[in-house]
Amino acid sequence: MNGTAERFDLLVVGGGISGAAVALAAARRGAKVLLVERQDFAAGSSSNSSKLVHGGLRYLKQGAWGLMRESLQAREQLLRDAPGLVRPMPFLMPHRPGQSPGRLAMRAGLFAYDQLAGRRTRRFLSAAQVAAELPGLAAEQGASGYEDATTDDARLTLRLLQEARAAGAELCNHTALLGLERDEAGRVRAARLRGLEGFERRVALGCVIASAGAQLGLLAPTLKLALPSLRPLRGSHVLLPLARLPLPCAVAWTHAQDGRPVFAYPWLGALLVGTTDVDQPDAAARPRISRDEQDYLLAALNQAFPQAGVQASDLQCSWSGLRPVIASGDGRAPSQESREHLVQAADGVVALSGGKLTTFAAMAEAALQAAAPWLPPLPSMQGPLLPPARDGVWGDALAPSLRAGPCLPGTDLTLAALRHSLQHEQVRHLDDLLLRRTRLGLLRPGFAADLLPLLEAPCQALLGWDTARFAREAERYLALMNEEHGVHR
Repeated sequence: MNGTAERFDLLVVGGGISGAAVALAAARRGAKVLLVERQDFAAGSSSNSSKLVHGGLRYLKQGAWGLMRESLQAREQLLRDAPGLVRPMPFLMPHRPGQSPGRLAMRAGLFAYDQLAGRRTRRFLSAAQVAAELPGLAAEQGASGYEDATTDDARLTLRLLQEARAAGAELCNHTALLGLERDEAGRVRAARLRGLEGFERRVALGCVIASAGAQLGLLAPTLKLALPSLRPLRGSHVLLPLARLPLPCAVAWTHAQDGRPVFAYPWLGALLVGTTDVDQPDAAARPRISRDEQDYLLAALNQAFPQAGVQASDLQCSWSGLRPVIASGDGRAPSQESREHLVQAADGVVALSGGKLTTFAAMAEAALQAAAPWLPPLPSMQGPLLPPARDGVWGDALAPSLRAGPCLPGTDLTLAALRHSLQHEQVRHLDDLLLRRTRLGLLRPGFAADLLPLLEAPCQALLGWDTARFAREAERYLALMNEEHGVHR
């Protein structure tokens, strides 16, 4: 271990969306920031979400007006600042006899939704109009329309990290926090880290912000904070070819089994169907869709599209994320738990938990306010957290060059973009490349196994892998995909 400790104002533990936002907000204000992530950036829930940037229409029923207002304002800001990455998505909610919510309730809810968002997107379609716009959707009493947004959650996280690096932050994936060192008063003064190939490093610091999602509880002994009881909730999704059910927009409805909201919408050329909300007591275990969850989503899809006859054989892949929800402790159903975030701080350590993908900027601000006693004076943020870019995926400077040249066969991803990721985005394993830097592992049949021979030469040239290393990586990648992203046949 290096005996001379480099000093940072802030150590961020966790490379998901909220940790990335904290690092960016602090670095843009002039703080010296180090972010570490035990796995890969966005490897947890931040690449396994529902891919929706939304205001939380269902929060109306729970009376969570503040969270909905915050979410809608964040949605509108992201639509302005990342137009290539956060995109408007029109929704339809069909109305059927005996099915909630009815037309009048939706009209009132969508009026409030639009008022809080500051613009009108609501509309109503008759049954005949629905049949013309979206054939096959069961909507005997018409449908209510509104708008939310969708994103590539992993690329959104990486975009924040790119901006944080440009602002001076140091970012280390596949780096674990071994422990914290404290002075006699109990205040944190240093951290011990272990990176790739066992390299250990000691850094002096002023403050730690831990944003580890549903795994935050696993850090409790190290943080020495009285953390709230977390309730990891698994949200599972399935993906199928868009040609199987070619929806032109998103559809949301309530599941006949339990009245929970479910949805289906086109995402990156495929059809995404979600989501479940079930307990997963072991936050350390990698989440995977259960057969019951898969059956639940298939039943939902066939409920909304009775003539479709979608079966397990139609499914291409799945993914599951863990929601870092604060447990109420009162025995309520998973979907009734609050999605508000919570910040706790003591002795130079701040824990950030709860929250949702859409509200990452507000979560970062709350965490930095709590950390203020242990940070140097930081100026107020000027402008939005994410600097506006005409191309929200790669950034203005890189976008033209990454769109030029030949594409990988059967994809719209250029070889230039692939090489850029290998060279500049801290790819350590094939799943980093195929699951998060790109989405080929989810979007291509067979987890993109047919592309692996084409990736060997670039990985050897830019990552220094030899033939044996690439073979090991390919075997590891396919095993991981089958274990965590497969479906039940």
